[in-house]
Amino acid sequence: MLRHPRFVGPPHTGEHSGYRDKPGIELCQKYEEASQLTVQSTGLAGRYAAALFELADADKALDAVADDLAVFGRMVETSDDLRRLVRSPVISRAEQEKAVLAIAEKAGMNKLTQNFVGVIAQNRRLFALPNIIGAYHAILASRRGETTAEVVSAKELSDAQMGALSDALKQAVGNKVTVDAKVDPGLLGGLIVKVGSRMVDSSLRTKLQQLHLAMKGVG
Repeated sequence: MLRHPRFVGPPHTGEHSGYRDKPGIELCQKYEEASQLTVQSTGLAGRYAAALFELADADKALDAVADDLAVFGRMVETSDDLRRLVRSPVISRAEQEKAVLAIAEKAGMNKLTQNFVGVIAQNRRLFALPNIIGAYHAILASRRGETTAEVVSAKELSDAQMGALSDALKQAVGNKVTVDAKVDPGLLGGLIVKVGSRMVDSSLRTKLQQLHLAMKGVG
């Protein structure tokens, strides 16, 4: 199995090994330095995202990795089997790693992305992947002076709806907004919008309610 040299971690020496929760060599170093990135870099997912961001930045692959993660995130949302793979504590480390590497390779993802998902599988942290993806996109948006909005809808939004929603959010918050769209079939309808650390406030809700195109058919 091919590995990026910067992601080759120490061998696992047992259930209680001190290496069990550590990423690969350079990823581990970046993971420890991740606290220097103050935006969305707190917690397990934030630190992994910040470590990946540092490496992607060095490789000039920020957009490529962001696109890969978005694709992987959509796969997790739309595939029951992949969700079980990511979340199940019963599936072995080796099986999880083999599966996610095969998926990433088949999708033609960047080598950095492929090896990253392999590392988090080795470290039994696949359950955190959706949050890692969101944190990575938030760090990238912050670097570019953008705001990230997490939008959850009952059904997948069309391109037209996404465009209208992005425009409304931009008007509401005053700068460019990157939309992190997710689907939750359990919603009765409409949208749940979270901008930064807060849910939609009354002024933003009013503007969103005026978006008939964005809201039409959602749910």
